[in-house]
Amino acid sequence: MRELGRRLAKLLRAGDLVMLSGELGAGKTTLTRGLGEGLGVRGAVTSPTFVIARVHPSLGDGPPLVHVDAYRLSGGLDEMEDLDLDVSLSDSVIVVEWGEGKVEELTEDRLRLRIDRAVGDTTDEVRHVTVTGLGERWAGADASVLAG
Repeated sequence: MRELGRRLAKLLRAGDLVMLSGELGAGKTTLTRGLGEGLGVRGAVTSPTFVIARVHPSLGDGPPLVHVDAYRLSGGLDEMEDLDLDVSLSDSVIVVEWGEGKVEELTEDRLRLRIDRAVGDTTDEVRHVTVTGLGERWAGADASVLAG
């Protein structure tokens, strides 16, 4: 998942919204950690569950990474705006875990990643990731960089 995040970073630019979904332990935060490495941002990317959102400024000239855990948010954009993030959303790459039904209004152009894994008493660490690009931004995107 971490390597997939590093590869995904090559496709992203400021203003992109990435929505991650999957069961607990599917690898959403691990993917975001790799994304942060690929984007070259400051700070360890960890789960923002208790703080809801973390901003990781770029160490270079790339966009900052805004990592949001929307699990505890019941509303949509109003609650996102209440987070009072200290960056312009159009200047950042925004990754939202558990964002379905909550943040779609941010932009028509978004990338959805659904992560599925075996659950229960298993040692199967295989993940199946479904990537869906929505909107004009992703209509002609070359996702071949994601193939591993």
